Amino acid sequence: HKFQHIYVWFFYGLSTISWITSKDFVRINRYRKKGFFTKKNEFKTELAKLIGWKLIYYTYALILPLLIVPLAPWIIILAFLSMHVVTGLLISIVFQVAHIMPNVDFPLPDGDGMLEGDWHAHQLATTSNFSPKGWFLSWLIGGLNYQIEHHLLPNICHIHYKKISAIVEQTAKEHGIPYHTKRTLGSAIWDHIKMLKELGKVLPLKVIAVKN
Repeated sequence: HKFQHIYVWFFYGLSTISWITSKDFVRINRYRKKGFFTKKNEFKTELAKLIGWKLIYYTYALILPLLIVPLAPWIIILAFLSMHVVTGLLISIVFQVAHIMPNVDFPLPDGDGMLEGDWHAHQLATTSNFSPKGWFLSWLIGGLNYQIEHHLLPNICHIHYKKISAIVEQTAKEHGIPYHTKRTLGSAIWDHIKMLKELGKVLPLKVIAVKN
C-alpha cells in the first residue's frame, strides 16, 4: 500500500480493539482447522471459555462503568476506545520497530516449510533492539527494548537484559552472526517508517517466459 507509512498508525491504534473482539476467534478457528484440538468437545470447551472471559472483560471494563459511573455514556465509551487506541499504538510501536526494520532479515521457508539455520541465529537475524541506554524507557516497557534478549532468554527477568546484552552481542560477533540495534527509539521509529514506505512502493511486474 503506497501510503501505508502515513495511515498505518491509525490501524496500529485499533490493534487491541481487534484483539478483544475478533482476533482470538479467528485464531481459535485456525487452530481447529490445523487439528490442534484432538480431544472430544475440546474445541467447544475452549470456545466457551473464550466467550466467557470476553464477557467478563466487557462487563467490568465497559458495561459496569456505563451503569455506575455518573457520566454521559458517550464519555465512557470514548474513554474505553481511547484506552485501547493508546495501548494498541504503544504496543505496536514497541514490537514493530523490533521486527519490521530495514536491517533485519526476512527469511523464507523452503518447499517443505523449513527455514535454514538454527533457532538462535534466526532470532538474531530477524530482531532488532532499540534505545539500549534508555533506562527510563526500558523500565517503562519492561525491558522490551532488548528484544533480542527477550527472544533468546524469555525465562530470565528483564532487569538483567542490559548486562546480558553485552555478552550476547560479543558472542554474536565471535560467531559472525548479526546483532541489530538502534541507538534511540526515535531513530528506530524513523527507520520503521522508511521500511513501510519501501514496502509500499509499486514495483513493476516482470513477465518471465518459461519454455517447456
